[in-house]
Amino acid sequence: MRHGDKINNLGRKKAHRESLLSNLASQLIVHKRIVTTLAKAKALRVYVEPLLTKTKKGQTKEQISHQHRIVFSYLQDKEATKELFTVVGPKIISRPGGYTRILKLGIRPGDNGEKAMIELVDFNEIYGKAAGTSAEPAKRTRRGRTKKTTEPVAVAPAVVEDAIEVKEAESVATSEKGDSASPEEKVTE
Repeated sequence: MRHGDKINNLGRKKAHRESLLSNLASQLIVHKRIVTTLAKAKALRVYVEPLLTKTKKGQTKEQISHQHRIVFSYLQDKEATKELFTVVGPKIISRPGGYTRILKLGIRPGDNGEKAMIELVDFNEIYGKAAGTSAEPAKRTRRGRTKKTTEPVAVAPAVVEDAIEVKEAESVATSEKGDSASPEEKVTE
C-alpha cells in the first residue's frame, strides 16, 4: 500500500533520484532555466525552493557559512553554490517565496513525454519588466473622465536657435541647387 507516500520516485532508486535532482538544481542555478519533463520539473521545484530560501537566511558570518555548507551538501557543486549565494540570492531577497516557474511546452515526439521549462522567476526578462514597471492608474474625476494636464512645455532657447539655423542652412542649400533639384524636391519646396 502507498498510503501517505507523496514523493514521486521518478522511476529511480533513492540515490539515483537524489543525484538527478542535485544535477538538475545545479544546472537550474547556473543557467537560470532548463527544459526537462514535467514530472522532473515538479520534483525539482520541491527540491530547489528550500535551497533558495536558505540563501536569504543568516545575519552573521557564521550563519552565512553554515548555510553555504548546508546548500553545498545538497548540490555537491562549488560553482553552483557560489552562483546561488552571489548572484541569485541578492536578487530574490525581497521575494517571499515562489522562486521558480514551470511552463508546459507540449509533448516530446519520440516518447510522448510532457516537456516543461522550469526557470527562476526573477531572471526572466520578459515577465520581469512588465510586472516590475506598472504604471500608475490615471486620476479620475467624479464623472469618470480622466484629468488632462495642461502644463506648458518649456523649450530651451539654444534649441530653438539651433533649429532656426538648421532651417536657414536647408533653405540656402535648396536655393543653391537651383534647377538641378529633382522634381520631387521642387514639389516639397
